[in-house]
Amino acid sequence: MDNFDLKSIKKRSIKSVLALSTRTVFLQLINFIGYFFITVFLGKKEFGLFILVSAMIDILAYFSDVGLAAALVQKKEEPTTKEIRSTFTIQQILVLLLLVLIFILSPLIKQFYNLDKAGMMLVYSFSLAFFLSSLKTIPSVLLERKLQFNKIIIPQFVETISFNLIIIILAWKGWGIKSYTLAVLARSFLGTAVLYFIAPWKIGLNFSFKVLKRLLKFGVPYQMNTFLAVVKDKFMILLLARIIGSEGVALVGWAEKWATMPLRYFLDNTIKVAFPSFARLQHDKEKLKIAIEKVLYFLSFLIIPSLTGIVIIAKPLIEIIPRYLKWQPALIPLFLYCFASAWGALAVFLTTIFNAIGRIKTTFKLMVLWTVLTWLFTPYLAVKFGFLGVAVGTVLVNLSSFIAIFIVKKYVKFNFSSQVLGPLSASLVMFVLISWLKKYLILNLATTIIIIIILSIFIYMGIIILVNKRKLKEEAGFLYKELKS
Repeated sequence: MDNFDLKSIKKRSIKSVLALSTRTVFLQLINFIGYFFITVFLGKKEFGLFILVSAMIDILAYFSDVGLAAALVQKKEEPTTKEIRSTFTIQQILVLLLLVLIFILSPLIKQFYNLDKAGMMLVYSFSLAFFLSSLKTIPSVLLERKLQFNKIIIPQFVETISFNLIIIILAWKGWGIKSYTLAVLARSFLGTAVLYFIAPWKIGLNFSFKVLKRLLKFGVPYQMNTFLAVVKDKFMILLLARIIGSEGVALVGWAEKWATMPLRYFLDNTIKVAFPSFARLQHDKEKLKIAIEKVLYFLSFLIIPSLTGIVIIAKPLIEIIPRYLKWQPALIPLFLYCFASAWGALAVFLTTIFNAIGRIKTTFKLMVLWTVLTWLFTPYLAVKFGFLGVAVGTVLVNLSSFIAIFIVKKYVKFNFSSQVLGPLSASLVMFVLISWLKKYLILNLATTIIIIIILSIFIYMGIIILVNKRKLKEEAGFLYKELKS
């Protein structure tokens, strides 16, 4: 049985967060360098095409799971061999059916989006990567249940390094969209092979209606929430590609990518650990409350100043490289997406709480609200204002996330404002002071950017110590105690 006591959960959670965070520093650095060079060497049309094809495959990935993997993670008891193999069997049947569907619809996809041969090869490479990704589900689930996220990060190392190394070299050599095709294939093959080396399991097929029914009780409501997220975001990209074109999608995608980088680093890793940890604390509301507050403060402490920093240095970063000036029209969308990302992080965190305590229907209702708002605002604003309207629509939708705060408090009486106000206040002061100081920095752009970054860190930490000293000391003491023990 893999039921842990509170002490074990706490130790494994902290170890997992630290493992993910420290190792992901390196991964994010590689991704940052890779993404930067990709957007320098490749044109807006090529970048927009990659976003479009990625959205297509993400839509298919939704239909390949039906929530069974999440059901295995959330399950209180240890999954049986029959449950694991039934999940694998059902997923592979769905994946193969979807791959056949891609093959049948490929002529229509080519015509609808006016894709050339290189574009279709990218579609096929993503399709193969989609199949390989499905093979990683069970090993990942088994590691997640044991909170062994320090092992899950290893194949991510291999995938990140191989993808970015290949695409940078090929894009620099002028391979264009083919750079993406080969990089996607290499990443998928290597990532799958390494994960099976780390967490081998005896692949087997099984099918049981009894097992399927038990897992679907949690899986279907959970996957319905994911479906709404797919409809809200991925299907919207397919529509926007027709409204604002591939270059418009590229500008929106560029802005959103930079604005969500802090979320990909800090939020995603934390949520991976928080979901199984919250699930095991769901019957003790007092301990769950403490856990929620600590995670919320941790996220606010890191995400809010990071987004503020992006807003501060975005313009000088674009101006420092002539070939990067093509992204200048996306600056205003970038600022809007940074604001929206803070609210988006809150929404993801709160829905994770609902999922962990078994309130899937509540998450579903919120996702319905956010999906409806997205489809009401975004297409209309895109038609009226182009790619800028898309960013405005995202802000309007994400502002509604405050509703989830009041709903969560019905189940867990946590203190929201005391966890967020300190980092928010310090970030605002940092923004005002740096904006004022920039006027007096008469240096070359590279030096100015370095000085701005250093000053921002010192100002933020100084303000945090002044206004949030007790809270910071408490959290640092807790972390030190756990590390020492």
